[in-house]
Amino acid sequence: MHSSTFNFERPIPAQPWRGVAVLVIVIILFAAAAWEVRCRAVGYGPTLNDTEDLWAQARRRVEPGSVVIVGDSRAWFDSDLDELERGLGSRPVQLAQPGSCAYPVLEDLANDENFHGTIICSIVPRMFFAPGGPLVENARKAVKRYHTQTLAQRASHRLAVPLEEHVAFLKERDLTTEALLKELPIPNRPGALVPPRPPPYFQSVDRERRARMTESCANPGRLQTRVKTGWSRLFTPPPPPRYIPKEAFEQRIAQAIEARFRDTTAAVEKLRRRGGKVVFVRFPVSGELKAFEDQSTPRTGIWDRLIRDSAAPGIYFEDFPELASFTCPEWSHLSAGDSVEFTRRLVPHLRTALGM
Repeated sequence: MHSSTFNFERPIPAQPWRGVAVLVIVIILFAAAAWEVRCRAVGYGPTLNDTEDLWAQARRRVEPGSVVIVGDSRAWFDSDLDELERGLGSRPVQLAQPGSCAYPVLEDLANDENFHGTIICSIVPRMFFAPGGPLVENARKAVKRYHTQTLAQRASHRLAVPLEEHVAFLKERDLTTEALLKELPIPNRPGALVPPRPPPYFQSVDRERRARMTESCANPGRLQTRVKTGWSRLFTPPPPPRYIPKEAFEQRIAQAIEARFRDTTAAVEKLRRRGGKVVFVRFPVSGELKAFEDQSTPRTGIWDRLIRDSAAPGIYFEDFPELASFTCPEWSHLSAGDSVEFTRRLVPHLRTALGM
């Protein structure tokens, strides 16, 4: 067989390829601009995504004697770093995470032999004592990313941050194709155990992971109402699996809660032996969500025992009129302005609790 039989060349048609490339680029830029305008029109703005990489970057700023904030979204929204730095003499590192259990982060700091600083730990009982599930996994994933983050992941994060600060549609949780498809009004099958969706975007986040509630949520309106109506589902635990007897399931949950009490006490003691300090804080909660939490996780059953077992100081917002006078617009977090004033009033109590 002649060798030329195997020589195949695909002819490239003579087309104005330069013009085609320019046209494609123009279409892409126009589509991106149109999507950006649309996203801003419905209330989105440029802000950082609170990713595991952003958390890991903050975790690397923790020094041996740092003040560190750990916990849930209430500590994330309600703590003003400027006021805390002014009152405590050290700028805190914000490690609180929305939709998470604080314990894995507390444990990680307790196991860090170099750390002997101060931890301000927010307590939402149902979240802190979650035996497992997404709340615990969210925190564990962030801790794991800090310990295993690759150079490629760091580089990707550094490239993403400037874009997220200027482009509104880069909201990985709300505006991806997957997230938008979940917004379609398709009812769940009867009996389907579909987890509730987290509340929609209603905050800005900066490079220090400071969260601030948007004005559209702080003021009465559709977004605020939507966030309010979502809390009851998020704070209601799922029913026990059908394949486990109810008594056995409840026993497992009780054992997990007891283990969390023991583990937390051990972590606090480990930090204390190195000269570290922990103060637990119950941040404000309002409205129907407060009534629900008071009924489902009463103070005497969780908070009082945690303070007693750990021998750590605690600040419960309802114990002090100047802290109890705040109202959370969507029942769970303070507005941007109130977070500054609340922190200013909280500082003297923190200083007393920490013996400063």
